[in-house]
Amino acid sequence: MADDISQIELLTSSRGRITAMDSAYHVDESNRNRDVVVAASYCGVLPARFMGEHQPRGVVGVDCGIGPEGASIAGLWYLEALNIPAATAAIETVLLGNGEDVYRNGIVSRLNQPAADCGVLAGMTVIEAAQLMLDADPVASSASQVTNRHVVFESSTGRQVVCTDSIAFALPEDRHHNVLVTAGHTGRSAVPYLESAQPYGFICSDGAMGRDRSGVVGLTIIEPMGIPGATVDARGARMGSGQSSYEDGVISACNRWALEAGVTIGMRADEAARLLVEFERPSRG
Repeated sequence: MADDISQIELLTSSRGRITAMDSAYHVDESNRNRDVVVAASYCGVLPARFMGEHQPRGVVGVDCGIGPEGASIAGLWYLEALNIPAATAAIETVLLGNGEDVYRNGIVSRLNQPAADCGVLAGMTVIEAAQLMLDADPVASSASQVTNRHVVFESSTGRQVVCTDSIAFALPEDRHHNVLVTAGHTGRSAVPYLESAQPYGFICSDGAMGRDRSGVVGLTIIEPMGIPGATVDARGARMGSGQSSYEDGVISACNRWALEAGVTIGMRADEAARLLVEFERPSRG
């Protein structure tokens, strides 16, 4: 007869417990606001809804190969909207359907922002990730505060390449000084933000172009301001993540000033960003 214990308590502290279970559907009210639950289920929206209903302190599931449209990990972002830290273990590292094995042997493959706030990183063990989720609280931030701003390069001129998730998150110190690598489309609605920010240069997303290349029309609209700009192909870099634009992006379009700086279609975004930050823009006076 199968063991009828639905939750296995693996660790207890003053903050709560780490519990393992063979199915996400075993999460219950006893886990609310205290426990990190390690479930040997895929982390799609449906199991995430069941787990999120009980508001555990943190969640670890399995990526199950991620699948079409990211269906097997889509629950990470459902849980992110609830500010619940969540991560998945790589399927090749675990026994599917065995929660304790996911805890003992799993390696983290994907995670959401609240988990990152707790210190979780891809490549760490599930044991480490679960402990971090138990010990730390995610930042309770409004949408406008989650900018994910990172300086990724500083040139000899003192200008910086800065990744942030939207051109709307530009800061006064970026004006005429920094190259911003962001992750929204570059259609006409982006233009007022570019005009307001006036970065030294920028790389955004093409939003997969759209009809009549509407996703990149801002590149030419902004040209009279003398600002070099380019876009990355949205099919290869995650929209909404400036870091992905920088690390994964491939240039899909650019304006005349970016071309003058040496940026070309098909170039890696990190290379293009360095060209832009080193480029001596012609005087517009």
